[in-house]
Amino acid sequence: MDLFETFKSSDNPIGFSAVDYLELALAVMLLAMALAWRPYVAPFGARLARRMWTCMAILFAAPIALRLALLPHHPPPVPDLYDEFGHLLVADTLRHFRLANPPHALHQFFETFFVLQQPSYSSIYPIGPGIVLALGALLGSPWIGVLAMSGILCALCYWMLRGWTSAGYALLGGVFAILLYGPMNQWTNNYWGGGFAAAAGCLAYGALPRLRNTGFPRYSVLLGLGVAMYLISRPYESIFLILSIAAYFAPLLNRARAQALSPARLRLAAVALAVASTGLLVTAAQNKSVTHRVLELPYTLSQYQYGVPAALTIFPQPEPHNPLTPQQEADYRMQRGFRPTGGETLETYFGRLIYRTRYYRFYFYPPLYIALAAYLISLAGKRRRFRDFWAPGTCLLFALGINFFPQFQFHYMAACVPLFLLISVEGLRRIARLDGGPLAARALIFLCLAQFFFWYGLHLGETPALAELRSYDTWNSINNPDTQIRRDIAAKVAKLPGNVLIFVRYWPQHMFRKEWVYNAADIDASRVVWARDLGDAEDRKLLTYYTGRAAYLFEPDARPPKLGPYAPEAAPEQVAAPSRPTPAAPDKNKKTPKIELLNAR
Repeated sequence: MDLFETFKSSDNPIGFSAVDYLELALAVMLLAMALAWRPYVAPFGARLARRMWTCMAILFAAPIALRLALLPHHPPPVPDLYDEFGHLLVADTLRHFRLANPPHALHQFFETFFVLQQPSYSSIYPIGPGIVLALGALLGSPWIGVLAMSGILCALCYWMLRGWTSAGYALLGGVFAILLYGPMNQWTNNYWGGGFAAAAGCLAYGALPRLRNTGFPRYSVLLGLGVAMYLISRPYESIFLILSIAAYFAPLLNRARAQALSPARLRLAAVALAVASTGLLVTAAQNKSVTHRVLELPYTLSQYQYGVPAALTIFPQPEPHNPLTPQQEADYRMQRGFRPTGGETLETYFGRLIYRTRYYRFYFYPPLYIALAAYLISLAGKRRRFRDFWAPGTCLLFALGINFFPQFQFHYMAACVPLFLLISVEGLRRIARLDGGPLAARALIFLCLAQFFFWYGLHLGETPALAELRSYDTWNSINNPDTQIRRDIAAKVAKLPGNVLIFVRYWPQHMFRKEWVYNAADIDASRVVWARDLGDAEDRKLLTYYTGRAAYLFEPDARPPKLGPYAPEAAPEQVAAPSRPTPAAPDKNKKTPKIELLNAR
């Protein structure tokens, strides 16, 4: 009998229930770490922490190796959400050495989420995360880029902390980065690109104390590079990154204005600004290629054309000016529902801010909440420096700024990742200074390690019984079971001979977020083209256009999903959105835009 089957009941040879097993496993791990800490771990860590490049190499390789070890049970992730497909389209566009793609002659068949069809065929997302995916694709798979970014992030977290705290605590922060953002984290197991923005935050915030203390030009370059990277990944949140950098240097202006404005300091500032401005130039170039307007973001044009993504709560909700598919219409209604029904007020703003505190668990293991509390309490003491308040103040600035988003996503706070780690290790340092504090600090560290290795061990040696425990592993994100259908269909499509055209026919009960019409940057050159089924009369246009392709029909709402030869079906009647009439033509000067739905099923 499989020992792990005994998790299900206490009817087993040693009389253990599931809770007993968990308690025993925790006790064994804590005991092993306690016995190994003083004679082995602590001395080795102290020696290693002083070797910065060695630590960075280890911290880069460790999360990658840990994730690769999980491949037998958890293969590389399959994109499932439309945000992921949007970033992958950016990557594929870059692989063709361009920032946008020409619009397709029959673009109505390729309407999908967060992708513009006019004036160019392009994703609405900034270029930053796509660069990582494109580099990974050149090496064989976009996920290689994701995996490499996981290692880079963990190494840069340690590098950033070395500028703010002792070498030992910096290494501890790097270890926490592996636990939190390593093999089982969402950013390592999807294509949303949070790691790129977090790495940018590490560069910017890690350069600040080094630049202040040494004045070396290389740190101006790194500061500017961090800002540039953030500009091409999270343009809106870059406002708060820049404000926090300005706040960091503000005390210098008050103390010694003449020294702060010396030629040497001004040259350092000029270098940082010059490097940071490359982010603006790249953004402008992408805007020009995608929207044909230097100052219009693809994101903004999508709001004008499709009404999504939802606008900040302080702005009116954009109305669509393009025809919407039924799925796009449903998404528009959903995103509109995220906004306060009666408009933004102080009550709705602060209510949303308080509600979102639950999501900060993404950045802290539960034991580190005690370290967070210790850090914040210590701020009430005497002899506190400005920099002690700067880190939590920056996190608060970001929290207040992104609270205008109707939804919360973890990468909105990506720049704060190294600051959360700084607060965690500095909180542990303050605990360690108390009577009996060293033992308490070690206990918190052990609990974090035990939690990680418990869940990692379950994923590493997964059995059917252990797989049932996934429902309790709420903050890890590895291999969403919903993607299995996509894996199965991809395997079937791979076996189809020659170039193929697959029409996707949705049933009336289709879940709109499960979109299947996604294509590569060069649609016509792709072996597989996915298209919306618009009815027999319309479909003939695409069949005529792709005369050399075998046509298939995919019905994702069948149980199981059906893939077979194309079978024509008469076009359904047009159904207009009940809440809005239909516009004669898209026109930015019209104040009351209207909608009509495409003939799609």
